Formats: sequence, C-alpha cells, structure tokens
Amino acid sequence: NLTPAALTGLLPQPCSFDSACEKVTQPPGDVILTQGQTATLKCTFSTTSSDPNLFWYKQEVNSYPKFILRRSRYVADNSPEFVKDRFDAELKDSSVPLMIQDLHVCDSAVYYCALRPTVTGNHQRLDKKLWSCSNSMLLFLFLFLSFTKISLFIFM
Repeated sequence: NLTPAALTGLLPQPCSFDSACEKVTQPPGDVILTQGQTATLKCTFSTTSSDPNLFWYKQEVNSYPKFILRRSRYVADNSPEFVKDRFDAELKDSSVPLMIQDLHVCDSAVYYCALRPTVTGNHQRLDKKLWSCSNSMLLFLFLFLSFTKISLFIFM
C-alpha cells in the first residue's frame, strides 16, 4: 500500500538553493583562434536565485583554476590579474558570455563558468591569497556544484 507519506517521497520536491535546479551550460567543443582576435566564450545558466552570482575561471595545463571575474546584478568584480580591458562579461537574462580581447598565446587554457564560487572560503580573499602562483596553498577543496568548461586555443 502506498501511504500519503510514501507518495510524498515520489513527488518532485521544490527547488532549494543547494538542489539540482541550478545549472550552467557551455557549448561543447574547443574554440580555436589566432593572436589578436577576440574570443567570446558562451555560458548560459538557470537558477531559482533572484540575484545569481556567475563566476569565470581559467585553468592552464598542470595548474589550478584561477578566478577571473564575478558578475551579478549589483557586482562586477575582476581579479587584478585579469583586467576589464581584456577580460569582461555582461550578465544578461540567463547568460554571461566571457569576452577576451586581443588574444595572446598565453590565453590558451580551459575556461570554467560557475554559478557559485568553486572553492570554499571568502572569494574576496581568494583574489589576493589563494590565486597567487607563488603561494604554497595550492590544494583546495573544490565544490564544483554548477559549472562547465570550454577549451580555448590561440595560435600565432
């Protein structure tokens, strides 16, 4: 017999902040461009939040993801290493494409779009402390709750 309590477990549950109702999507495949061009890396998202925070990260070979920028309705933060003149994103209804101007070969990397910070701790501190290549704190607890990635290759 199915009791009302048993039926409740079978019904879809309303979305909570930590549920699978949040997701980001990037188109599959690699982006291949040449030096000096502009790259637009697409990222769409869905969330129940009225003020979503979207993040972009760059991961080079044999390295850890570096915070590039955060966008929300009220905030537009860039890491000092990734100046807005070259790295920018505009939060639209359900997308936050990353634009990289004047591509350099060193921009070749995997780029992650995330709906939340992907490391524990205060992300303001991450800009200054954890993302330094010379810092000894290279082991992180990654919380890849909602993220996708795209590879960007730049040739001369």
